[in-house]
Parts: sequence; C-alpha cells; structure tokens
Amino acid sequence: MQLFYAPDILPPCHTLSEEESKHCVRVLRLKEGDGLHITDGRGNLYHCEVTDATPKHCTVRVIDTREEFERLPYRLTMGVAPTKNNDRYEWFLEKATEVGVDRIIPLDTAHSERRVFKAERGEKVLAAAMKQSLKAYLPRLEEMTPLKTVLSSPFPGRKFIAHCDTPRSPRGKSYLASTLGKGEDALILIGPEGDFSPEEIDLAVANGFEEITLGNQRLRTETAAVIATVMTSVVNNL
Repeated sequence: MQLFYAPDILPPCHTLSEEESKHCVRVLRLKEGDGLHITDGRGNLYHCEVTDATPKHCTVRVIDTREEFERLPYRLTMGVAPTKNNDRYEWFLEKATEVGVDRIIPLDTAHSERRVFKAERGEKVLAAAMKQSLKAYLPRLEEMTPLKTVLSSPFPGRKFIAHCDTPRSPRGKSYLASTLGKGEDALILIGPEGDFSPEEIDLAVANGFEEITLGNQRLRTETAAVIATVMTSVVNNL
C-alpha cells in the first residue's frame, strides 16, 4: 500500500501537494487509473484513484473511506526531554510513531541538555514515520514545555515518572509493564541524561505521578522513551 499524507483532503477529489505529487508521479511512477491511499492524520484512510498524473499537481478521486483506521485502544502521551544530539530525539519520534503514541511533549527540565526545540522539523519526522508505518493517526507534537507546566496540568488518565533516584513513596517504584492496565490512558515522563532533579521528582509525586522503573539497565533518554512506548503497546496487545 502506498500511503500519502494530506491533512487538508476533502473528498471526492483532491490535488496532492507539489512534494507529494512529485513522489507519486516521478518516484513511484503512478499514472491515471492507478490506486493509492491518503490519510489526513486524524484516523481517516482514503482509497483513491489517480485522475491526473501531473508531477506538480497530481489529482486523485476518493473511491472509499475508512474511518478510525487501526485506532489504538489506549491513549499515550510521552513527555521526553530533548537530547543534546537532535538525531537521537528524532529517532525516538520516529520509533514512537511506528509503535503508537498520541501526543509528545518535549520537556524543559532543570538538567535539560537542549533548551530549544524546532517542532516544525519534528513534525516532518512524525509525518514520514506515519506514512512508512502505514498509520492513519499523526501524533500531536507540542512545543518545548516547562516540566512544572506539565506536572500541574490535568490529565484524564494515569501519570508516571521514570527516574533513577531513590523512591519517594512507601511502595517504591513499580515496573511499568506490571502496573499499567490494558486500555488505560497514560502520561509517561522521561528525563534528560542527567535525570530529573530531586525537587522535580518531589513535585511530580506531590502532583499524583506514580514512580516507575523500566528495568535494571541504565538507559539513554531516547532509549528509555522508546522502551516505555513499546511496553505500553505490549501491555495492550497481550
């Protein structure tokens, strides 16, 4: 299946962007009568037929529409501090999209290695990963957000913070894959390479965040974020 992204698609006919048109006609060599699929990134999958194979403005006609295509049975929000190496964070964005995530929040923390995040570049990575993994939902990518703002914001689900410091609560840290229930919405926070500060951990626990561990290994930020995403997916597919 060839999947294209068109957030502004409006059936019955649609003209692809110049970039998508070039890929359709010059790279894939599709011609009039050939089929392809388009998603709007909001769960709609459109089965289309090429009606005008022009490299700069390829036009298609919608034949069939599938709503909520492969919608996940849970909603996952990942709050992750951007890494100093931007490629590593983009790797997380790509893999999280492939596995399944609804929302990503770049966190500005006390120990953050990078204070500036270019959401525009990140959104391109997400769109490419969505198309490559044949998904119909584009994750929502936020601007860089102070951790305190995330901690104090309401969330209609369970809230978790993964950290390497000593536990604050009497029950200690729970293993994410063991404590998360199937179908539960979750917000998971992953800190920078220097971890969250003790004050940030205290504030998170005070705001109802559950302390979790992802295992005994010491993990890079982007690795921990991907593992948390995968664990959530596995729990919901058992």
